[in-house]
Amino acid sequence: MNEIIRQKILHNLHRVVVSAKWVVFSLLVGVIVGMCGTAFYYGMSFVTLLRQQNQWLIFLLPVGGLLIVGLYHLFRDEKDTGTNLVISAIHSGDELPFRMAPLIFISTLITHLCGGSAGREGAALQMGGSIGNSLGHLFRFDDKDKHVMIMCGMSAAFSALFGTPMAAAIFSMEMVSVGVMYYIALVPCVISSLVAHGIAVYFGVSSELFPIGNIPHFGILNAVKISGLAVLCSLVSILFCVVLHQTEHLYKKFFANPYIRAAVGGCIVIALTLLVGNRDYNGTGIGIIDQCLDGTVRPEAFLLKIIFTALTLGAGYKGGEIVPSFFTGAAFGCLFGNLIGFSPSLCAAVGMCSVFCGVTNCPITSLLISFELFGYDGMPYFLLSVAFSYMLSGYFGLYKSQRIVYSKYKTRYINRNTL
Repeated sequence: MNEIIRQKILHNLHRVVVSAKWVVFSLLVGVIVGMCGTAFYYGMSFVTLLRQQNQWLIFLLPVGGLLIVGLYHLFRDEKDTGTNLVISAIHSGDELPFRMAPLIFISTLITHLCGGSAGREGAALQMGGSIGNSLGHLFRFDDKDKHVMIMCGMSAAFSALFGTPMAAAIFSMEMVSVGVMYYIALVPCVISSLVAHGIAVYFGVSSELFPIGNIPHFGILNAVKISGLAVLCSLVSILFCVVLHQTEHLYKKFFANPYIRAAVGGCIVIALTLLVGNRDYNGTGIGIIDQCLDGTVRPEAFLLKIIFTALTLGAGYKGGEIVPSFFTGAAFGCLFGNLIGFSPSLCAAVGMCSVFCGVTNCPITSLLISFELFGYDGMPYFLLSVAFSYMLSGYFGLYKSQRIVYSKYKTRYINRNTL
């Protein structure tokens, strides 16, 4: 009996020690990545403002592309697959080098300085995952614990940069394997996310908030309208993923040399920008999302943002796909609302979260983002639209390393990669 009691005491002590370890290291990750994410935020703000004040900088986009390719060649990282490598490092054990963090930091700033169309959160995921993995390696963690550290870093970077700590804490656990959540990382990711967010707020990083205004009463007719929007958004998310992947494939097919590919891609983006006649589709496009919520965005905006983003990232420029997916969803939702005469502001918000869900296959994160960005008043609309978008977007996704563990349509183990 005494031996049994002793074993229970030792077991409980072990759990306390493990818990304390994760509290300490998730705090460490939150602080370090939070500082890096804050620096990245201000770097992005600076280059964006510089580009807006000096619009001639867009003509340097091919030069910026050559610099980015040269940087990755200099650090012997030409085969970098970005966020796909971070995901692979978690479920496949692929090596995640520390050099990914400074490379993605600098190259994303170059992309945005010169007017490339890309996001920032994807870059933050790579930066945070790389730093988390390096800390795990430094403290001699085993592979499984290093995977948790990678997820902590991803959550911290996303939280610091976008100001959505709830969604950031869940996103890194949900995106790796669709149908299976890495709950072992819940406490570390929550702590890292909250700490990074706190640091970002302390240094003046403002959270993204998008007021919707008056939200229509949720009834059967309005539910049908939002369901129709969600169905269409699932198709838009498929289009977004297919265009991005196929554009990258075509670039590599016709321009095998990465330097030529980047230069040609930069020239194409410049030509398209001049053809469109404005700079709305260069950079992240966060400002245009405000226009979507006001119901004033151009009808073709969602399609143009897909094209601009695909031409930029496919050519080898660096950045993220998440904010462009927000832009695309918000613009399409606004168009839908204006066409059927139903609250373009609410439709833009619903479209934003629905397309994000479709391209990432992360319904819980999408729902949490909707609450943090738009508040809880529109909860039934967001809940319904995210559910439909997740189910109808099929097995397409932004990240080819993402694993669909269980089918979306049956309780069946399929364990396949996204298309």
